Amino acid sequence: MEVATKTLNYNAISEGISEWLKDYATKAGAKGFVLGVSGGIDSAVVSALCAKTGLPLLILEMPIHQGTAEVDRAKNHITWLKENYPNVTSKVVDLTDVYDGLYNTIAMEVSGDGSGIFTKDTPVSEEDYDFSMANSRSRLRMLTLYQYSGMLGLLVAGTGNKVEDFGIGFYTKYGDGGVDISPIADLMKSEVYALGAELGVHSDILTAAPTDGLHDDARTDEMQIGATYDELEYAMDFRANGRDTDEDGLTERQIEVIRIYDKFHNSNKHKMESIPVFETSKFRK
Repeated sequence: MEVATKTLNYNAISEGISEWLKDYATKAGAKGFVLGVSGGIDSAVVSALCAKTGLPLLILEMPIHQGTAEVDRAKNHITWLKENYPNVTSKVVDLTDVYDGLYNTIAMEVSGDGSGIFTKDTPVSEEDYDFSMANSRSRLRMLTLYQYSGMLGLLVAGTGNKVEDFGIGFYTKYGDGGVDISPIADLMKSEVYALGAELGVHSDILTAAPTDGLHDDARTDEMQIGATYDELEYAMDFRANGRDTDEDGLTERQIEVIRIYDKFHNSNKHKMESIPVFETSKFRK
């Protein structure tokens, strides 16, 4: 599925984003940046862009039952950054025990044995519980990033791309969606990969299947969403141009992908819009 896009000058984009980051941090009175590196393309690109500013960059590894391949990719990337940018430091903050403590504490309340806040008459399925706890992993990482941000006077750099942030809302509200600045949120996923290649990101990251790293198994983003990022970019472009699935010439797969995109976009719209506030003006005299 092809997306109608303009050719980008990735060298110029790299320089432009880095200068923008540096300028914003300087005006905000921040010393530099902090972000978590997962072993995926988005965090690899953002960390490289932040490193290019020359300002202090703290990279946190925050494993929670993390897979070996992800950890190895993250460590290799951090080593590469440190070899090329003297302003980069890193720290491992293992959140596994913190997460397990939260998981087990709340599990006692939702066991359905009648003793907790959810009784046998209002059961919580294991699937729903584990899904909600996956989002809690992301929120624990956000909390940790802001702890270091507050201690050290750093800005939390976001790693969301355009498809995730404004297309399907594929991120955790007040988790990885809780950031101070979003350097790549106007880039499609394919453009993030291209920018990563321009920046010199290792091939093992460039070729790895995208995953959110919030589950104990090896599920990928595509497995969770039901479509590839290239397909989602097609659907996002399709809707942005005001097109409708009733038009002729669409394949069954294209229609299915657009429906997948619409489902995620509509159900996650609350993440992309401002928090609703009840206005009391008409009740005031």
